Amino acid sequence: MSIEFLVASTVAVLTAAGIFLCLRGRTFPVVLGLTMLSYATNVFLFSMGRLVVNRPPIFDEAATDYADPLPQALVLTAIVIAFGMTALVVVLSLRTYLETGTDHVDGDSAPEEECEER
Repeated sequence: MSIEFLVASTVAVLTAAGIFLCLRGRTFPVVLGLTMLSYATNVFLFSMGRLVVNRPPIFDEAATDYADPLPQALVLTAIVIAFGMTALVVVLSLRTYLETGTDHVDGDSAPEEECEER
C-alpha cells in the first residue's frame, strides 16, 4: 500500500467525520467537526508539497535533494490559526450556553423530552 493512498484515505475520513459532526444539533460536535475539517485541510496542504522521505527541508550545498519547506510553513501557520479560532468558538459556545441554558445550534430551547413528543 502506498503512502499516497494512506494520506488520501486520511483526508477522506477526516473530511467525512468533520461534515458528519458539523451537521449535528449541539455545539460541541459542531466544534469538533470544524476541527476535523481543519485537520483534513492541513493534511491536504501538506500532501500537496510532494510526499518525500528522508530529505531535509532546508536547502544545503551538501544535500543532493531536499523537501519543499513551503507546505510545512503553511501547515504550521494554519495550525496556529485553527487553534486560536477553536478557542474562540469554544468560548462563544460556552457563553451562549450560559446565556440561553441550551447548547442547541438551531436555538431550540425546548428540553429533549418535549422534542421527542413532537
